[in-house]
Amino acid sequence: MKKNIAVIMGGYSSEYKISIKSGNVVFQHIDKNKYNVYCVHILEEKWVVLIDDIEYAINKHDFSAKINEQTLTFDYIFNVIHGTPGEDGAILAYFDLLKIPYSSAPFYQMALTFNKRDCLSVAKNYGIHTAISYYLNEGDSYNIEEIIEKVGLPCFVKPNNAGSSFGISKVHSIEDFLPALTTAFNEDSEILIESFLNGTEVSVGVIQYKGEIKVLPITEIVSENDFFDYEAKYLGKSKEITPARLSAAQEENVTKAAKHIYKSLNMRGFSRSEFIFIGDIPYFLEMNTVPGMTEASLLPQQAEIAGISLADLLTDTIERSF
Repeated sequence: MKKNIAVIMGGYSSEYKISIKSGNVVFQHIDKNKYNVYCVHILEEKWVVLIDDIEYAINKHDFSAKINEQTLTFDYIFNVIHGTPGEDGAILAYFDLLKIPYSSAPFYQMALTFNKRDCLSVAKNYGIHTAISYYLNEGDSYNIEEIIEKVGLPCFVKPNNAGSSFGISKVHSIEDFLPALTTAFNEDSEILIESFLNGTEVSVGVIQYKGEIKVLPITEIVSENDFFDYEAKYLGKSKEITPARLSAAQEENVTKAAKHIYKSLNMRGFSRSEFIFIGDIPYFLEMNTVPGMTEASLLPQQAEIAGISLADLLTDTIERSF
């Protein structure tokens, strides 16, 4: 009997539209000959499974749905929710209680990596290079001159718990600082302020495939904008070069760093880590544990160059749980 796979998408953050695009791509590429596959929208106002464009409410007590007097239950969850509650691990703790396996890392690892400040703090303990940073919470008193003295200009002001570059500003002058804080606080009550690293930016996919941890071909990011922002990521305002134009030393160093972080944090499933090179040394920026799966997304492109089709990648991920 074919297993029922729920592809969960949407979420409660600014990324919900991107998540739905990613989720639909995953839905299209999971092998329908092997599995019964369903799109499930997890939104603040509703949890529904879509069948032939008809919405059926999800029973949150056991994650089932009534379909024409029949109860639909799920054997596996493919998590494609960017942001909360998928990428921060909240909904995965719920699935742990229900004993339904899922594609992502366990909820604690997801929560850790989604919190940029905590993830960077742990990465430093494992010998990973990171930018100089300053932490700020909404309501804290602060001195702009002291912050700038520590991190320098230009610098980045980022929401601590957000993705897809929502709420990020590159600050060039002291006059830009307050508007940048306002933009970031619109996304999150915690802020990360980081020094600017002037070097080649790369994105490194790390996956589990055929029972092994595999580092995918590295992508170099060349943004037309001031940094790799939302427009650059999703609206074609960047060049993504795979494989990246790196020296042998740079490629070796970033491959080791990406795999080291993945293993040190006890990750599982897909991840995509961002680095900037200073000389041959990669500086870790962040890890995405529910990377984009749209046609414009990096990880599917990297997998294809590695000779792994999206269908094979998704099948391998599902089969690993059974």
